[in-house]
Amino acid sequence: MAGLTNAAWLNAVAAPLSEAMMRSSESGRKDWPRRTVMTLAMLLAVGTAMAATDDPRRDATVESVAKVMPAVVNIGTETIVQVRDPVAELFQRFYGPSYRRRPPSSQYSLGSGVIIDETGYVLTNDHVTRRANRIWVKLSEEAGGKTYEAERVAGSEESDVALLRLQAEPDERFTAVKFAADDDISLGETVIALGNPFGLGGSVSRGILSSKSRRPPQENSPLSLEDWLQTDAAINPGNSGGPLINLRGELIGLNVAVFSEGQGIGFAIPVKRVAEALADIFSPAIGRMWFGALVRPATSGVTVTRVEPDSPAARAGLREGDLITEVKGQPITGFIEFTKDLLASGNDQEIKLAYERNGVRRETTTRLLAETEVFNAQLINRKTGLSLQELSPKLAERLGLWTTEGLLVAGVDQDSPAEELGIKAGSLIIGLDGTPVNDVVSAARLLYRKKAGEEVRVVLLIHMPRGEMIFHQRLAGDLKVR
Repeated sequence: MAGLTNAAWLNAVAAPLSEAMMRSSESGRKDWPRRTVMTLAMLLAVGTAMAATDDPRRDATVESVAKVMPAVVNIGTETIVQVRDPVAELFQRFYGPSYRRRPPSSQYSLGSGVIIDETGYVLTNDHVTRRANRIWVKLSEEAGGKTYEAERVAGSEESDVALLRLQAEPDERFTAVKFAADDDISLGETVIALGNPFGLGGSVSRGILSSKSRRPPQENSPLSLEDWLQTDAAINPGNSGGPLINLRGELIGLNVAVFSEGQGIGFAIPVKRVAEALADIFSPAIGRMWFGALVRPATSGVTVTRVEPDSPAARAGLREGDLITEVKGQPITGFIEFTKDLLASGNDQEIKLAYERNGVRRETTTRLLAETEVFNAQLINRKTGLSLQELSPKLAERLGLWTTEGLLVAGVDQDSPAEELGIKAGSLIIGLDGTPVNDVVSAARLLYRKKAGEEVRVVLLIHMPRGEMIFHQRLAGDLKVR
């Protein structure tokens, strides 16, 4: 009975009391007042004992924190930074390879994250792990405090969301946070910001939801103040990537920033935007297999949010809005599990899917394709006339570049859109439509969505050796896709 609420306790008191009074009245006994008083006294004694076992400090805030804190982690990163020294480059050209350049240095940073899948997937801010050469994750003390190496699965600079995977044993399981429903937030409701800054233990701050997202999503544009949830719960830099939760212990946002020019103003990425980012970055394409449909979590299964043309998903008859409920005859428990089940099938077998459309259950089959069969250098050349090559560290050093980011223009076809734009061999393409490109597959995927005649914004880095000196010029132009 220790867990009874006040209302339940009153019912427990009132029912026996009423029954005792009725029995005494029906029997005509004159001692019913004495019996009633005795019954009331016993029940009051039981109630006092129950109240003594309840801890008034364990309110909804404490219960929510206890529920989620085991899923909150500390994230540490190491980034190797090669400091460019033009003087050292001149000395190396004069003295030859025997002259040693300044060695690279390491930069370290800390942030927070939250486990979203029991198999060890961690959600955090993209800026916490971007360009990191090494990532390690420390669990909270409530979860044992163990430290794991982690790998960056994917990230999005526009949404500032990244997904990590703990390098844990195959049978290890972790406490995961539960997502709140999209837009299930109310202005003024109590919210809790959690984090694990500096690896010193869990950090908790409480406030109210001060403002919701103020504008609809804008494609290929970074999130800003207008897109974030606002709260007066304290969010410090070390809490970046930690969860913002409601009093049910559900994730409603991902802590992202603190407004330095104001007091008591913190921000978080809404869970709806987080789910959209995960649908983009954690798709079957991560395993270098192409399904061609983006999905989002649903109550029972996953909802299709986009279907790419002529993809395996499109050939299977899937459409936007379909609710996929089963993979290979097994119910779907989450979109990560859905993706892993698809990837486990590879491209050598048909996959049976069950889905609902307008409340009607349907079945279909599909077969995944290797990404490189579709998104490759040939597709880029066919659409733009460019022959692109990925940069290796050795190639970058030979060309006198200090970075391996971007794609080298190895050739330009005559009478092609690339030639019309004036792109020359030896240039470096570092962005398409505002998105950095570092590999052929990602560049081809972006161009795949473009129809003939559409334009794509190209950002170039022109490498111009001038004697012993090297100059770089950044140019941008619109390339019409054919």
